[in-house]
Amino acid sequence: MVFAVALSGLNAASEDLGVTANNVANVETTGFKKSRAEFAEVFATGTQSVQQSGSGVKTAKISQQFTQGNIDFTDNALDLAIAGEGFFVLSDNGARSYSRAGAFGVDNNGFVVNAQGARLQAYPSAGNGLFNTGTPEDLQLITGASPPSATGRAELGLNLPADAPVPVNPVFDVNDPSSFSHTTSFTAYDSLGAPHTATVYFIKDAAPNTWNTEVRIDGLPATGNGPVTFNPDGSLNTPLGGLMPLDPFPVTTGADPLAVGLDFANTTQFGNAFGVNSLSQDGFTTGRLTGVSVAEDGVVFARFTNGQSQELGKLALANFVNPQGLQQIGDTTWGEAFQSGDALLGEAATASFGNIQSGALEASNVDLTAELVSMITAQRNFQANAQMISTSDTVTQTIINIR
Repeated sequence: MVFAVALSGLNAASEDLGVTANNVANVETTGFKKSRAEFAEVFATGTQSVQQSGSGVKTAKISQQFTQGNIDFTDNALDLAIAGEGFFVLSDNGARSYSRAGAFGVDNNGFVVNAQGARLQAYPSAGNGLFNTGTPEDLQLITGASPPSATGRAELGLNLPADAPVPVNPVFDVNDPSSFSHTTSFTAYDSLGAPHTATVYFIKDAAPNTWNTEVRIDGLPATGNGPVTFNPDGSLNTPLGGLMPLDPFPVTTGADPLAVGLDFANTTQFGNAFGVNSLSQDGFTTGRLTGVSVAEDGVVFARFTNGQSQELGKLALANFVNPQGLQQIGDTTWGEAFQSGDALLGEAATASFGNIQSGALEASNVDLTAELVSMITAQRNFQANAQMISTSDTVTQTIINIR
């Protein structure tokens, strides 16, 4: 009996050493979660006596420990870490798995994948900051160019000096500075993304608080412009609402005519000097992909050289009622199991899901010092059980040798 009890102790100590060894071996594995061997005593139950010495020990469970690992920062935007609860959702030809390891890259088709080729899942963009959160799909990066957008409005935040004199030359001439008071320019883009220089000339009128305007696009006159007038306190009077829509201007690039509106809502007429406080327009040219960024809420953006960004999707996260019941399937991934319950899909930074940290990886949650102490403890347990077998053998030999 003693031999069997001590043998169960040897097996338990060996199992403990195996679990500890696996933890130590994965101390540098990204997203790894350590395990703990849990043991239970063994009794041969019966109805004759309540006093039993016990039959040894057995391994009751190897429990996974899903505590948070340290966040280590990297230089790769597609290195992702979850600060809080949740798992990345991966798909390998439709077979789902779940992971805390966020070292992702891009395959030859532009899909975001892990080292084993499983594709990261995200909710597709529905436009205007909305996402279709019904069913996640494979996250794919844009490899083409960002299309251009024609300029539709140019905002001019100017101050025109109230004491400016009327120009000496009453006949406007772009080559004669004495025929206009002030000027400013901006770049407008047509529907093909080609740039055009638009210049606005301001001419002080003899009428109080009145300025006439002339507009040239690529050196050619544009029509539809009119006077700009101000109230006695220097605020804008006309055009009403501040917008002066120019007539469509034909371009030679084959694009649609430029239809630009000049917005003078932030233009004033005060007594100080002429000044350009702000100048902006809403068009942009074609852009090339420069990088990808991921926000804390899991929204994936593609950034382009034209200053634009595009939402590619929002990362899908999963959680479980009992994460310890997940089935380990290797490569730092887990699969759904009966004990874990069904996957609860959601979004980062909502409900019980953590935030996404881009350019970072979650390190293993193994405490190497604690594991070395566990190793020493398991080794001593193994030695003690081995000594128990040796002692029992000595006692048995003594009994056999009785004459």
